[in-house]
Amino acid sequence: MTNTRSSIRFHLRGGVCFLLSIILSGLIQPALAKDDSKPTKDKGSSKKAEASTAFFAADSVPNLKLELPPSEIESLKKDARTYVKCKIVENGETTFTDVAIKLKGAAGSFQEIDQRPAFTINMDRFTEDQSFHGLDKFHLNNSVQDETYLHELLCSHLFNQAGIPAPRVAHARVWLNGKDLGLYVVKEGFDKNFLKQHFVNSKGNLYDGGFLNDVDGELDRDEGKGPENRSDLAALAEACRVEQLDERWPRLEALLNVDAFITFMALEFMTGHWDGYCLNQNNYRVYFDPGDNNRAHFLPHGMDQMFGDPGASILSAPKALVATAVMQNPAWRQKYREKIKSLLPSFAPDGLKKKALSTAANLKPALESMGEEAQKQHHERVQELLERITARASNLQEQSDAPEPQPLAFDDQGHAELDNWVPRQETGEAQLEDINEEGKPRLLLLGCGEGEETIASWRTSVLLAPGHYRFEGKAKSKDLKALETEKGTGGGLRISGENRTNKKQGTGNWSPLQYEFSVDAERQVELVAELRASKGQLWFDTKTLRLVKLKEPK
Repeated sequence: MTNTRSSIRFHLRGGVCFLLSIILSGLIQPALAKDDSKPTKDKGSSKKAEASTAFFAADSVPNLKLELPPSEIESLKKDARTYVKCKIVENGETTFTDVAIKLKGAAGSFQEIDQRPAFTINMDRFTEDQSFHGLDKFHLNNSVQDETYLHELLCSHLFNQAGIPAPRVAHARVWLNGKDLGLYVVKEGFDKNFLKQHFVNSKGNLYDGGFLNDVDGELDRDEGKGPENRSDLAALAEACRVEQLDERWPRLEALLNVDAFITFMALEFMTGHWDGYCLNQNNYRVYFDPGDNNRAHFLPHGMDQMFGDPGASILSAPKALVATAVMQNPAWRQKYREKIKSLLPSFAPDGLKKKALSTAANLKPALESMGEEAQKQHHERVQELLERITARASNLQEQSDAPEPQPLAFDDQGHAELDNWVPRQETGEAQLEDINEEGKPRLLLLGCGEGEETIASWRTSVLLAPGHYRFEGKAKSKDLKALETEKGTGGGLRISGENRTNKKQGTGNWSPLQYEFSVDAERQVELVAELRASKGQLWFDTKTLRLVKLKEPK
């Protein structure tokens, strides 16, 4: 047997995710419609609605030239999140002046103004009644984490046709002060016009989930005339924590549209939205709909990293507060399983491929004008997406027929070995290698990119019954210059969503690390073996990585 060494290097720009598309028109249809951009409801201005519908249904890719004076450029360098004024020229013909613009993006997608930034555009902030094809607010996403430029569009279509409101998506070629920034994703903003499209009453509170915040966090209210003290969010969070289950379910059902949430949750899992609400308490909006007794509706966001893993689980327990509470109700869990099966026909590879190829064909002229290499790379990324579509369809069918997962089993000594380690990169260009050489221990390597602050990890997810646990293992390091962060310092072990004090730094031989935690109800827990450093390398010995069930907390 020859030695094997599998090496996986992840770059934020290079990750290609698998995305899907679906059409539901009352009943689920196996084929995709030509025009999927028409919103389900429209109570706003008919002219704006018609203009925006036409824009998102168009096959062409407009040229947008952004012009900012030097003073406004300097302002964005000092404060990227505060609006400044710019001019937009569309296709060399239509000019919009005094347009509000700022930079957007979080870890992985944010870039400075002198790089290839993503933008938020507000048309009427400085000029009353000004709009762009009926849009008061929209985004220009740099798509640095999706080289197909298709993920957001396909998943937006998927959610909308399933009855879960999501922003519509198009594309544009963008220049900034004469600098060609390339192809961008144009995404509709979450604003009053968006709410009017999808809800009979648009006066409810709309909250932005922000970065890694659950509903019990200090979410920003973007729209609404409801309570200003977040009491609607607080009531929802409190209902999720009611200990008496016969009291929890009616309270939760009075505050949450459970059927809509189950559909939202099923689609997040089926599309592998690891950075969404259910799996990461991230990238979402919550709307409290006055037309639905002020019940909460969850809306998807940030769908540019979908389905990197065609085998992503749809049966594992979620992490987010509302999702966990809903899944603990046996009747709602059964509804979730039924919803998964009802959505399966939408994932037929032929229909999804047709949608992806149709959109890619619309982008071809813009990519050709950017050069042969840009066109070639895009074609290769799309082909990889098509392969994932086929793989995901088969996997979803298999998982839908599988029995309910059972909690992790432990031996007589309370030990459980761990496997299925998956790499995750957050910042920098990390070196992530699964080293499996014959006759030697299997090692998980984490290394820093040259001259870059790096946060990366190996992760595995396990379903745990209530109890107290210790996550332990051995690690060694070389020239490790640790970063001190809230989550932890240097190398270490923890669970997702929590902070650690154990650490490995500098140069050191194999030594033990451990992290204790408790689980109060059956749930999925993600175990994290991570690196937070600006220099050096870290190794974990997989044979020593295990979970220990303790009798009682120390």
